Amino acid sequence: MKIDYIKEIDNSKVYDVSKKTPITFLNKISTKYGNKVYLKREDLQSIFSFKCRGAYNKISSLDLTQKSKGIIAASAGNHAQGVALSASKLDIDALIIMPTTTPSIKIESVKKFGVQVELFGDSFDEAYEYALKVSDKEDRIFIHPFDDPLVIAGQGTVAKEIVEEFNGTPDIFFIPVGGGGLISGMSIYLKEHYPNSKIYGVESEDAPTLYSSMKEGAPTKLDQVGLFVDGCAVKKIGEETFKIAKDNVDEVILVSIDETCAAIKDIYEDTRVMSEPAGALSIAGMKKFITNNNIKNKTILSINSGANLNFDRLRHVTERAEIGEGNEVLLSVKIPEISGSFREFCEVIGRRSISEFNYRFSSNKSANVFVGIKTDNISHDMEIIFKDLDKKKYDYIDLTKDEVAKLHLRYMVGGKPSSLINEKLFRFEFPEKPGALLNFLNKMQKDWDITLFHYRNHGSAFGRVLVGINIGNHDNKELEKFLHDLDYKYSDETNNEGYSLFLK
Repeated sequence: MKIDYIKEIDNSKVYDVSKKTPITFLNKISTKYGNKVYLKREDLQSIFSFKCRGAYNKISSLDLTQKSKGIIAASAGNHAQGVALSASKLDIDALIIMPTTTPSIKIESVKKFGVQVELFGDSFDEAYEYALKVSDKEDRIFIHPFDDPLVIAGQGTVAKEIVEEFNGTPDIFFIPVGGGGLISGMSIYLKEHYPNSKIYGVESEDAPTLYSSMKEGAPTKLDQVGLFVDGCAVKKIGEETFKIAKDNVDEVILVSIDETCAAIKDIYEDTRVMSEPAGALSIAGMKKFITNNNIKNKTILSINSGANLNFDRLRHVTERAEIGEGNEVLLSVKIPEISGSFREFCEVIGRRSISEFNYRFSSNKSANVFVGIKTDNISHDMEIIFKDLDKKKYDYIDLTKDEVAKLHLRYMVGGKPSSLINEKLFRFEFPEKPGALLNFLNKMQKDWDITLFHYRNHGSAFGRVLVGINIGNHDNKELEKFLHDLDYKYSDETNNEGYSLFLK
């Protein structure tokens, strides 16, 4: 059935549960980047996310027979709250399937609407497949989080409000992308009313579902996605959402976790609201685009899609924001192991603030120092810092973009095996559930040794783990089988430079 999206958006019923959110002028960001930057504030919805729009538009359109059957949805957060709110408003029996890794704060936020919640699987994909089976078994109506015309139309009302309320014509729009419901609904409406405006989707580098699909010309499933930007951690964009997006989205911009964290800080400094990572994607993409293309004097509108940020994750955000906004340089520097060498090194750094200094004695000749340096202008200051280090003939390596350095080495510098061992180093994402470590250990060969173990988690659905394994005389085929059977997301860091300098 062909749908008239413009008509559906104009006639949407979302305002029974949603409100028309304001458009905030971002003073600080506008001044810094030389453009007029505005933010559409979907973080101000009652569930702190735009998801109530699409969910209600779909659920309210069901006929009496469909409503009597009850509804079901799968979600790790915002869609679940949108469905629960809508079901409560319409007095419909609802069952929400959430992954077992879902933080308790999100589970309780859904339960407060009086709906049933069942936990299943370690990921959204597992919860989604299970929800489809339950839908068939119990004859419940499945409410898709994004790939449904009425859900898309509901999300498109964000664009309708911009057209109705914004004074003038924005030159550029930046919209976050997960499954594509928001960007497809918005882009089709925006292109109808602002045909000359540019629309850019923004995705996390480790979840480039629309980017990859546009490159391939069809919806393409990713092998795996990162979980930091959990609101947009979708392996495959929807069929319908892709069909719309490919015709209306001008380009997709990919941003890093560091850039996303810096954008969360930017939004906070202008609005005093802590955006969730998915909500900050648009500002991260905007900053990257205008910097790379020297964009000036344009009217720019970005979408803050939500503010459901777990408090426990703030520490990770603040740690990474400094690097993301170019305020910290991480270096490994070799200095002579003699009296006064540290002072001499600090004199080279000068009056710059040292954010971190990690060192441990390892030989009588030299020491590798892990140092973090604060900076206001990373490209300019790095050039000067490197020049000063070269002048003093220091050997150094720039670790600013090294994930192992940022996540682990900065907390573990020092200590190396006293004898030669066949050690392999891996960076893992463990599902945050009981038994994850035991499962890891049980699948290892009995005569392998854990030689290094470092774990970090800030309230996410996964834990960051750095593991060293001494495989002894075993060959790599046995190791490869172990990694395959384990089925945890991992990265082989055995040849990582920082590891070689500080831990190997």
